[in-house]
Amino acid sequence: MQNKTRQSGLPRLVLALAVLVAAVLLANHFGLVEGLRDIEGMQQWFLDLGFVGFAVYLLLYIAVAVFMLPASAVTIVAGITFGSVLGGVLALVSATIGACVAFLIAKYVARDTIIAKFGQNPLFKRIEEGVEQNGASFLILTRLVPVFPYNIQNYAYGLTSMKLSTFALVSFITMAPGAFIYAYIAGEIVTHGVSLRLLLQFTVAGLVLFGVSLIPKYIAKKKGITIKS
Repeated sequence: MQNKTRQSGLPRLVLALAVLVAAVLLANHFGLVEGLRDIEGMQQWFLDLGFVGFAVYLLLYIAVAVFMLPASAVTIVAGITFGSVLGGVLALVSATIGACVAFLIAKYVARDTIIAKFGQNPLFKRIEEGVEQNGASFLILTRLVPVFPYNIQNYAYGLTSMKLSTFALVSFITMAPGAFIYAYIAGEIVTHGVSLRLLLQFTVAGLVLFGVSLIPKYIAKKKGITIKS
């Protein structure tokens, strides 16, 4: 029965990946990849697309999340292309949706395939135990403390009993500081260049990140949680 379930899930996995690959190829066909080499050209390219540009960026971020690629560069692209504030909002929303897509793939599309390949992985087991014992608190900790690879978490949590709504909300909140700081600073550098104002903004960003880093320590101490990779 288990083998039959795995076989039935494989076509859905292939279909999901095929759609994402097609989206990336379309982005390349319309000039997105080439545009990334030229900031002004990239800005104009997205501007010419109008609202379609937002959809293209969203698909790009989904591909990054699903294929577990570094996301910081894509967040910086949002700040450079769409501006400090709008870029931060777009990056945060796109990152959240991308994380949720990977979460849903793990939960409904490729669950058996992922379990067969990574089920014995200590990281996956630790997250499963953490959710069983501490619920959303454990997700907050792993999102804010760089112990577990960020994109792998999306798949790992998809194998747990956690609800999509909880995963989406916590991910959105915990990703907000990083998304806005990356996008905002990138947008400011492009718009105003390096200045005293930018250095002050860097200082404020550092204080914000320091404050955020205290949250998981407080939760871990209060809940008695110890995170080990």
